[in-house]
Amino acid sequence: MTHITTGVEYALHCLLFLVDTDEEQPLASARDLAELQGVPADFVAKLFTKLQKAGIVAATEGVRGGFRLARAPERISVLDIVEAIDGQKPLFECRNIRSQCALFEGEAPGWATRGVCSIHAVMLEAEARIRDVMASHTLASLATQVASKTPPEYLRKTLGWLADRAPARTVRAPR
Repeated sequence: MTHITTGVEYALHCLLFLVDTDEEQPLASARDLAELQGVPADFVAKLFTKLQKAGIVAATEGVRGGFRLARAPERISVLDIVEAIDGQKPLFECRNIRSQCALFEGEAPGWATRGVCSIHAVMLEAEARIRDVMASHTLASLATQVASKTPPEYLRKTLGWLADRAPARTVRAPR
């Protein structure tokens, strides 16, 4: 988690459109979701491959094909999505600079290197808090927040746009 990538942002935005989709109504392809939002389709397709591997989405093939959530949005945390896209990289990688002081002349004393580095300890605490916050927010809670800000007209336009892209599909608006 050295840096939360653009891929996480794209994935979260796309996944919000799948929150109200059930197994009988796959919403849209990754390409349609990418185009709807003006983001690179090939990149979003790769993100959905990662999301599928992580068990966050399931693909339905064929004319009515597309993606649906593999489990309830209440059971998909933001942390799940970050880790699916970016992996479980640490926020901070200690370079053990404390042992490299010129005054030590290549032989750091035990007091200088004993235990966890104080700087590293702060970074570990920060990472734990960040992970806790991301784990406490679900795709469902994000969808509720988005829905509270979204005018109904946008939802109707979104439905129409997706229906025009895939006339054989039945689609629902995002929350």
